[in-house]
Amino acid sequence: MGICESRLVRVTADMDIGWNELLRALALLLVVEGILPFLSPPRLKQACALLITMSDRQVRLLGLISMVVGVVVLNFVGSP
Repeated sequence: MGICESRLVRVTADMDIGWNELLRALALLLVVEGILPFLSPPRLKQACALLITMSDRQVRLLGLISMVVGVVVLNFVGSP
């Protein structure tokens, strides 16, 4: 095995998160998403009503900001 091939194997092995971690992340997402409707259904309804009044561009910007913040947080708490 050449140098490039061994590096490729090492990189792909490091990137393999496995199904358990993915399912845990999805489960945590569901828990976090359920907090607002459980604690304050009226506020969730207000947030949805506000979302409906926003333009597509504003909604996309909100989604982009959310994704960027998520990636930044993942980089700070990522595995060593």
